[in-house]
Amino acid sequence: MAPTIKEIAQKAHVSIATVSRALNNDPRVVEETKNFVIKIADEMNYKPNILARNFVKKKSNIIGLIMPEISDEFFTEIIQGVDEFCFLRGYYTMVVSSHKNRSLTESITTFMGSGLLGGAILLAPTFTKEIKDTLKPYDVPIVLIGAEEFSSKYDVIAIDNYQGSFEITSHLILEKNYKDLAYICGPEDNCDAISRKNGFLDALKMNGIKVNRNWVLPGDFTKQAGSEACRKILRSPKRPQVIVAANDMMALGCYTELREQKLKIPGDMGVVGFDDIFISELMNPGLTTVKVHIGMVGKYAAQTLIGRIEGEGTDKKNSFKIPTELVIRTSA
Repeated sequence: MAPTIKEIAQKAHVSIATVSRALNNDPRVVEETKNFVIKIADEMNYKPNILARNFVKKKSNIIGLIMPEISDEFFTEIIQGVDEFCFLRGYYTMVVSSHKNRSLTESITTFMGSGLLGGAILLAPTFTKEIKDTLKPYDVPIVLIGAEEFSSKYDVIAIDNYQGSFEITSHLILEKNYKDLAYICGPEDNCDAISRKNGFLDALKMNGIKVNRNWVLPGDFTKQAGSEACRKILRSPKRPQVIVAANDMMALGCYTELREQKLKIPGDMGVVGFDDIFISELMNPGLTTVKVHIGMVGKYAAQTLIGRIEGEGTDKKNSFKIPTELVIRTSA
C-alpha cells in the first residue's frame, strides 16, 4: 500500500502540516527540515495524490491535450513538446484522441467535462462551428493548435504552411527547372492542407506555370493515399516531372508506388514532401521536404496555456505562426 503523509510525519518526527508544507516547497519550512522530509518521502516511495492536492488548492495542474486520431510521428512529437514543457513548470499532461469509435467533439466533451483540467490544448484539423459550440460551456484556458484562422476567444499556435509550400514549389521551379508539377492534397477540411495547397498553386501562378488539374489529386495525409494518387498520376497520358505531396507520409506512399513500377527517384520522377518527420532522412534517396519544428509547436502551445493559467500577459489573444524551412536532399 502506498505510504501516506501521516506515515511520513511519524517517521520524520514532525507534524502532518510540516510534511505537507515541505512537500509543497512552502518557504515557512526551514531548508534542513524540508530536505529531511523529502528524503524520508523518497525512501518510502511516496507519490502525491494529484487530484487530492488540486482539490485542496482549488487549482488544477493537469493539462489536457485533445487530438485527432494519433496516426504518425507528427502527433507524437506534438505530445513530447507539450509534455516536456509542462513537466518543467510542474504540470502533468493527459492525452485523449478521437478514433473510429469517438469523434473529436465527443473527446472534448468527455475530457473537458471531467473537471480535472486546469487548461486544455486542442489540435483541431479545422475549427468548425461544431467544435466552437462544444467548447463554449467551459471556462478554463484553451489554446488551439492548427486552426490557422484567428479566433478572438482563443490563443492559436499554427504552422506557416502557406509559406513553406510556396517556397518549396518555387525552389523546384527556379532552382531545379521543373515545369510539370503534380500535387497530392491533404484532407479538404483540414486548415494545414488548405494552406499548403494554396501555397503550391500560388507559386505556380507567380512563376507563370499553368495548373494541370489532372495532376492535382485528393489525399488524406496517409501513406496509402500517396500510393493511390501516385498510381493515378502514372496513368496520365503525360506524366509530370515531380510530385509535390502535402506531407511526408504521402510522399512515402509515392516512393512505394514508383518502386513497384520500377521507376527511379528522381531520375524518372522527383518527389518532395512536407513536415520532415524522422523517416524522411532515412528514405532512399533522402526526401526533399519542408521542415516543421513540430516539437516547438507543442512547446509554444504549452507555454501559452500555462501563461494563461497563471495569469501572465494581457487579455488579448495571440495568433502565432511557427516558421518552416526547406530541407534539400536528393529526391527531386
